[in-house]
Amino acid sequence: MNRRRVLVVDDDKSILTYLSDLLADRYDVDCLDSGDGVVPYLTSGVHPSLILLDLMMPAVSGLDVLAAIERLNRRPPVIVLSALGQINTVVRAMKLGASDYLVKPVEEQDLYRAIENALEESDDLEEPAAPAAACGAEIISANRQVLRVKQIAAQVADAEVPVLLLGESGVGKDVFARYIHARSSRNSAPFIKVNCAALPADLLESELFGYDRGAFTGALREKPGKFELAGRGTLFLDEIGEMSPLLQAKLLHVLQDGEYSRLGSTRTTLSQARIIASTNKRIEEAVSKGEFREDLYFRLNVIRLQIPPLRERREDILPLSNFFLEKYRAQYPRSPRQLPRELIQAILLHSWPGNVRQLENTIKRFLVLPDLDFVLAELRESGAPFHVHSPPQNLSLKRVSALAAEKAEKEVVLRTLDETNWNRKQAARELNICYKALLNKLRKWDIPGRSKGPIEPPAI
Repeated sequence: MNRRRVLVVDDDKSILTYLSDLLADRYDVDCLDSGDGVVPYLTSGVHPSLILLDLMMPAVSGLDVLAAIERLNRRPPVIVLSALGQINTVVRAMKLGASDYLVKPVEEQDLYRAIENALEESDDLEEPAAPAAACGAEIISANRQVLRVKQIAAQVADAEVPVLLLGESGVGKDVFARYIHARSSRNSAPFIKVNCAALPADLLESELFGYDRGAFTGALREKPGKFELAGRGTLFLDEIGEMSPLLQAKLLHVLQDGEYSRLGSTRTTLSQARIIASTNKRIEEAVSKGEFREDLYFRLNVIRLQIPPLRERREDILPLSNFFLEKYRAQYPRSPRQLPRELIQAILLHSWPGNVRQLENTIKRFLVLPDLDFVLAELRESGAPFHVHSPPQNLSLKRVSALAAEKAEKEVVLRTLDETNWNRKQAARELNICYKALLNKLRKWDIPGRSKGPIEPPAI
């Protein structure tokens, strides 16, 4: 029988560590350190049997989370965690659908009893369902920066303007493109993807614009191009930075005039497709070097979304691993039902130069060929581990995850502070957190108010 999954949500990492270690013997435990990651987690295809929810959290409170959960089709029971003197808040939480509440600090037996009672009373006790594919359009993340990009993507989904997706190879630019299309009024029309790096210039031109019969040797019949096939849908130009200068000029003409011609034809056709483009290049550098047309860049750069690499959002590694586990386990019924502890620890500490795509391939490879030593050896060869200063051998898996996430968080905070010349208010805005939260983090990490030079992240 499968073990129940419990989601613990608390902004205090010490409480997350305590509760995850305490419950790990009886349940599968996932942790989130902020309320804004709960709904994305619940809509990612992971279905916990129960949620332990802190009420007092910055930015998104427990009450806000409860209100959001109530709007979902699938609502797991929620036990709220409160401090003394929060009776009015607890009452509001119960009205919003919380099944029980516990006062911090939580006694172990009280916690076990409350969880079992809530599970027994819940109408939803089935096995977690395999995640819905949704054409690859769902974005799984608890990272603030990714959630902000996702929010903007949803807001501009219906805007009649191009979108430029930037980020390293494998970060999920394709997923964001599909997400935008799925939430637009064009979602009933085709989503057409063209990999600009995979085709030679001549072939890419005919793929995009099509050709008439006799347009060139071997053109025995007419062929519609991707612009034509997309119709009023979305044309996703992946890795547009690899497009030849000649094709860049033709694409610019389409964006400016809204029309194009098939190869070998004098008849113009109106372009109705919405353009989403992506590149893993440093596009401004390519423009300055003359490798990419400046006028085309400005045409595409109306809405610009920068997707961070997986190493900068390490809190997403475990949820993504679970998602891929469920997704591919359904395809390979004889595959392992869970990942071994050694593999999870290696996954959490890996640097992931290939980003989400590499993580997906690693999980899939293990399910197809469950040879732990082989997969671990491949991970060692594919990139340096994300060190957490040699954690003790008996350190729990959840604690290793928390240490890695906190180290990554420090690096992002320090880099943002350096980029803003240590203007803490501006850095807080860039990080999408409140100013007080940033000050608390700096105080917690014993980081001085201003740097006189590059600061190495403190050891943890």
